[in-house]
Amino acid sequence: MESQMTLARAIIFCLAVAPVHGQYYSRTVKAGPRVEKITRLHFFFHDIRSGKNATAIPIASPNTTQDPPTYGTLYAMDDPLTMESEPTSTLIGNSQGLYLDLSRERTQFTAIIYADFAFTTGRFNGSSFSLFSRFSAADAPSTIREMAIVGGRGAFRMATGFALLRVTWSNTMGDAIVEFNVTLYHY
Repeated sequence: MESQMTLARAIIFCLAVAPVHGQYYSRTVKAGPRVEKITRLHFFFHDIRSGKNATAIPIASPNTTQDPPTYGTLYAMDDPLTMESEPTSTLIGNSQGLYLDLSRERTQFTAIIYADFAFTTGRFNGSSFSLFSRFSAADAPSTIREMAIVGGRGAFRMATGFALLRVTWSNTMGDAIVEFNVTLYHY
């Protein structure tokens, strides 16, 4: 009986250890010194929620009697990034992501935004940074707002930093053009 228990334990141990060692290979090495870079970007973001060419659309709304529902609405966006505030100015990339409307007050827009800002031309073609932060339009339209940069890829690998936003144009339909001044710390 004792030998059967020992054999059972040995089999269980082998079965438990084999998948751990067989799944992947990893090795931790000490990283060498890295030189941190600072990049400053300036561009305009065009978030259009109205019309047939909307760049942000609601993908989920709460079951409420509000018409149209705002509080709790989740939007998907694919917004163009341009060099100037005019929608027809030079396109340099796009911002894709999600934002959730958090304000129960219909006259104010407050949201949690997650977006990847990808550049498709110029020096940073193929690179992007990720923004994940809270945005509130409760203040005056010209108020500068700060949002957090939480990552990046390509030239902006391991980016952190902040974006200073200023709404340059908006309407009652929820459309807006926003000026971005971004400071990225990356390697």
